[in-house]
Amino acid sequence: MRTNIDIDDELMSVALRLTGLKTKKETVELALKTLISLKQQERIKKFRGKLKWEGNLDDMRLSN
Repeated sequence: MRTNIDIDDELMSVALRLTGLKTKKETVELALKTLISLKQQERIKKFRGKLKWEGNLDDMRLSN
């Protein structure tokens, strides 16, 4: 998908320098992938302490 966006030059410069990536496209794609991953982790963390565990980890480990 082709999209035109206005990105702060300083932010882009810092991102390029820190990541070592060569292009703005690579940098934006990495940023989007990172954002998606972080948001998915946030959603998963909301389940902490709310799911009931059934099973025996020792048995599961030995069954392989």
